Amino acid sequence: MPARTWIVSLALPISMTVFAQAPPQPDWSRLEAETMQHFQALLRFDTSNPPGNEKLAADYLKQVLDREGIPTEIFALEPASPNLVARLKGSGRRQPILLMGHTDVVPVSREGWTVDPFAGERRDGFVWGRGAIDMLNQTAAMACVFKRFASGSLRYPGDLVFLAVADEEAGGRLGARWLVEDHWPLVASDYLLTEIGTPALLGRSGPGVPVTVAEKGLQWRRLHTRGASGHGSQPYATDNALVRVADAVSTLVANPPGPHITDEWRRFVSAWDPPEELAAALVDADHIDAAIDRLAVHDVGLARWVHACTHLTVSPNVMHAGIKANVIADRAEAQIDVRSLPGQDETDVTDHFRKAIGPGFDELGYEVVEASAANGSPPEGPLWDAISAATGEVAPGSHLIPAMIPIGTDARFFRRRGTVAYGVGLFDDRVGFGDFLRMFHGHDERVSEASLGMTADLYLRTVERLAAQV
Repeated sequence: MPARTWIVSLALPISMTVFAQAPPQPDWSRLEAETMQHFQALLRFDTSNPPGNEKLAADYLKQVLDREGIPTEIFALEPASPNLVARLKGSGRRQPILLMGHTDVVPVSREGWTVDPFAGERRDGFVWGRGAIDMLNQTAAMACVFKRFASGSLRYPGDLVFLAVADEEAGGRLGARWLVEDHWPLVASDYLLTEIGTPALLGRSGPGVPVTVAEKGLQWRRLHTRGASGHGSQPYATDNALVRVADAVSTLVANPPGPHITDEWRRFVSAWDPPEELAAALVDADHIDAAIDRLAVHDVGLARWVHACTHLTVSPNVMHAGIKANVIADRAEAQIDVRSLPGQDETDVTDHFRKAIGPGFDELGYEVVEASAANGSPPEGPLWDAISAATGEVAPGSHLIPAMIPIGTDARFFRRRGTVAYGVGLFDDRVGFGDFLRMFHGHDERVSEASLGMTADLYLRTVERLAAQV
C-alpha cells in the first residue's frame, strides 16, 4: 500500500461483527442495568479534584454495598476525600485480587461541553459526563462485579477486594499512595485490575485489545527566578522575571527530546501488528517522527499517543508571575509536566533541560517537584491468561496487546509492592482509539452504553477464569 493509504486504514474502528457479544450469563441483563444505574449516579456527583469532595461518591458506594449486607470500611486522611475498602476473605486457594477504581475527576470547563457534565445524561447510545471514561465507567462496573461475588451468587477462592480511592487525579496522596504506604494490610493483593481501558486497535492479526501493563514515569519540574520590580510603563533595561522564565520555556519547547525506542514499545507494535511499512517505521528512531506526522493527518489522537510512548515529553502547562499589569514582575515560575520512558531517570531529565535551555539554565531556579520512574508488570501469568480468556468470550476473534501508557495511574504504588497490575476495559466501535484518547481530560467525555456492559462482563469473567485456573 502507499504510505498514506495505510495511515487511513489503521485508524478505522473495529466492526461490531468482530466484537459480537458472547452468550450472556443468566444475570447478564441485571448486571448491565445495575452498572448503568450506579454509573449514572456517580457521574452526577461533582468530585472535581481539586477540591475533590469524593465523600459524595464514597458514601453512595457504601450505601449500595450496605444494602446487600456487604461489610465495608471507610478510611480517610482528610474527611472530604475518603477511600472505601471492601474485602472478601477467601480460602487462600487463589492469590488475592483487587478491583480498584477512583472516584475523583478532573475539573471541567463547562463552556466547552454540549451537555451538563454532571447530569449523567444518556443520549444517542452514549452516557455523557465528566469521568465517563476516566474512570467512573470502570469504577461502577467493578462495584457491581464485586457485589456479585460478595452476595454469594459467585465465589472466588481467595481474597477479593474492591477499592474506591480518592485523589487519583492529584497524585494519590490522600488515596492509593497513602493506603499502600501506611495501611498495606487493608489493600494487600497479588493482582490488581484498574485503569485504563481503551477501544481496540485493528492490525493485520485482527482486533487487538490494549491492556495497560506499564506506564511512564512522572518527572514534574518547576523553573523559577527573581527579578526587580519597577513601573511597567518604563521597561527599558529592567530585570523582568517573567521574560526570563518565558524565554527559557520557549527555548525548552523549541528543542524537544528525540525519539527513544524501548522494549515495551517494540512489544506493543509487534502485538498490534499494523501494516508492514508502518510497523517498521514505528520501531526505527530515524523514521518514527515522520510516521507520527503522517498519522496526525488522519488521527491526531493516535499520533499524540504514539509520540508520547516514544519520547521523553515536556509540556509547560502553568505559569505564575507578577502582581499587577503595570508592575514589572519581580518573580516568575513555570510548572512543567515531564514524563519519562523506561530506562530514563532524573539525571536524563535534568540533562535535557540543561542542554535545551542552554547557558540560561544555570541562571534559573530548577526544582524537582516529583520524580518517579516508569513502572510495569510482565504480560504473562495467571491474571494475564484470565483476561485473555475472558476477552475471547466477550469479544471473540480479538487478542491482547500489552501497552505502555504515557500517563500515571495509582497502579504504580501497588507495583512497587510487587503487585501485578493491569488496566483494561472493552469498548464497541462507536468511538475509535485516537478519538477516545482525546476525550481524556477533554470536553464531552462519554462512553457508549454497550461498552459499559462489555466492561462489566469482562471483569466478571476475568475473576471467574482466575478462580477456575488449576
